[in-house]
Parts: sequence; structure tokens; C-alpha cells
Amino acid sequence: MKYTIDKQQKYSLLRLHEEKLDSSVAPSLKSELITLHAEGVRNIVLDLAEVKYTDSSGLSALLVGNRIVQEEGGIFILTSLSDHTMKLIKISQLDSVLNILPKVEEGIDAVFMHEIEKDLKNSDGN
Repeated sequence: MKYTIDKQQKYSLLRLHEEKLDSSVAPSLKSELITLHAEGVRNIVLDLAEVKYTDSSGLSALLVGNRIVQEEGGIFILTSLSDHTMKLIKISQLDSVLNILPKVEEGIDAVFMHEIEKDLKNSDGN
């Protein structure tokens, strides 16, 4: 699997450099997401700009990433989805489960908003 990771203080940006997110790539993506999580990364922005095709194993990897990050109170954001990937997510009715934004910059902004909201909740004594 070809990818790059930009690790920041509040989040990691993972850019997938693959045309297909299918059974040949999905297991590697899952393990990379699990590794990031194990390293203490709470918020992940996944840039899928280069991905043109996704199948059910690709969706499964995205759901694993979403679940492990949310368990820690973090946020998992998908950005730059192809029409094909977006259609598959909508058909699977996962558009209400996954956080999807058009651009990486919007994903990063959402991470900071999520962190601010969490800090405010914690300071309220909740």
C-alpha cells in the first residue's frame, strides 16, 4: 500500500496513494489505522483523493478506522471521495455514520472544532 502520513499534534493526515481501495489494499489500511491508534493518535483525516474505486473490503477498513478512533473520543474524517466511493457509501447507508468532507482543509478544521467542543464539555464538569 502506498501512502504518506503527516503527523501533527492534534491529528494525523493519512493520504492514500492508490487508485483502488479493495481487498489488496484494505488489510494494510486497517493495520495502519490500528497502528496510528496504538501510537496514541486520536484524530485521523484520511485523504482519498487518488482513490477511484472502493469495494466492500475498503468500506470495512474505513469502518474499522471510524470505530477505533471514536472509541477514544476522537474523530475520523474522510476527504476528497470519488463519485464511485461516495455512491457506495450512500448505497450502504454509511453516509450517516462516517464523517465525510470535500477537502482536506475542511477535515483539519473539523478536527480542531471537535477538540474545542470536547475541551468545553470537559471544562463544564461533564
